[in-house]
Amino acid sequence: MLKFTFLIRRTDGMSKEDFINYHRQHHAPLFMSIPESQKYVKKYVVSHPTEVAGFPAPQYDGVTDIYFSSMEDFNTFFSSENYKLKVHPDESNFFKLNEVVSLVCDEKIVVDVTIA
Repeated sequence: MLKFTFLIRRTDGMSKEDFINYHRQHHAPLFMSIPESQKYVKKYVVSHPTEVAGFPAPQYDGVTDIYFSSMEDFNTFFSSENYKLKVHPDESNFFKLNEVVSLVCDEKIVVDVTIA
């Protein structure tokens, strides 16, 4: 499985709270609403950094992790009409498209302890 990580910065003038709310309450459901998400996406996670004393201030406002079984599934998803016409146009409403940092990872889980 391939993990695609996208580091994103909110648009100018958008508060941190509005950015998080938009990402979680609007964009993520929109992303999941297209049939291609059900078919090709294996896992979809949105995260937002928390400022903690003793750690540097976050350089990005959000992290999106999307897991696909293959590059073919990734390419099919992102070239689909639904993604291009419904999801992609929404992205510029809350993050700076020209400042996205992307990583493709082959994730190896070393330990996964679920807290009850």
